[in-house]
Amino acid sequence: MPRFTIHDLAATIDARAASGGEASYTRKLLDKGPEHCAKKFGEEAIETVIAAVENDRNHLIAEGADVMFHFLVLLKARGVKFQDIEEALAQRTAMSGLEEKAARNRE
Repeated sequence: MPRFTIHDLAATIDARAASGGEASYTRKLLDKGPEHCAKKFGEEAIETVIAAVENDRNHLIAEGADVMFHFLVLLKARGVKFQDIEEALAQRTAMSGLEEKAARNRE
């Protein structure tokens, strides 16, 4: 079975965003606006933290998938491409995490 990547998920979100609203949860989220998408992302992030604290591996995996999905929907709602996030990560990983954090604190 081919490996499913975050790029596949982003492409699925793009396709569903372009579809009609009634058949697509993604489209319904986007139709409610970026603020609603941000709230849903926050809810999923909290549920992910709870699963991690409770040391519930299966719940953490499920909530991790939810948080990734809702993060990409939020980016879509604000017109940010996942490629933009990758570019920011690439810049940050060009130096050690401690150096990168120190550089951000100076800015």
